[in-house]
Amino acid sequence: MKIHDWFDGPYPARVRIALAEKNMLSRIEFVSVDLWAGEHKTPEFLAINYSGTLPVLELNDGTLIAECTAITQYLDALDDSPTLTGQTPVEKGLIHMMTKRAEIEFLDAVSVYFHHATPGLGPHVELYQNAEWGNRMRDKAIRGMRYFDGLLKRQPFVAGGTFSMADITVLAGMIFASLVKLDVPDDCEALREWHARMQQRPSVQEWRAMVARGAPQR
Repeated sequence: MKIHDWFDGPYPARVRIALAEKNMLSRIEFVSVDLWAGEHKTPEFLAINYSGTLPVLELNDGTLIAECTAITQYLDALDDSPTLTGQTPVEKGLIHMMTKRAEIEFLDAVSVYFHHATPGLGPHVELYQNAEWGNRMRDKAIRGMRYFDGLLKRQPFVAGGTFSMADITVLAGMIFASLVKLDVPDDCEALREWHARMQQRPSVQEWRAMVARGAPQR
């Protein structure tokens, strides 16, 4: 299997952390797609993923699966022992609900802020920007942080009692927020405590080690 991604991208981080949780990193060939050079918007890459986003999973038979949730769902089901997407119908429903909320209320909001209210990936990629909209999404992301802080005051993980892809999605939001220097409000103590706990997970440490090794050779 191959993963088309960029080594430190917040969205690729979701799949890399999931792979580490499933002890599958050694089974993957990573194909570098340089976000900063706009390679994900070239005709060659758009032929792989119409949406022009990373990551993309390429199976050995050529099947292409994009979107982090879909990729994680596939990977988690390979061994018939799902640990990230839920086992019971209730678990599956709650995890998918919270994953979607983490995207809409936090991660994707940070992404819009980055692409519209900061230089983003540069003028060769950011062909249209609306700073007002970007700043509104920055404020939405902060509200999202407060929402998850309230949630984590009542339960140890984003979707309940166990670590799941919903936690990975909020982690990606925190990664992106750090990249754009969007601070977690001081009073979000539960979110900060959860984030500190997540840094101790072996999968997150493996992801951080991959990032520390730096950009791939070109």
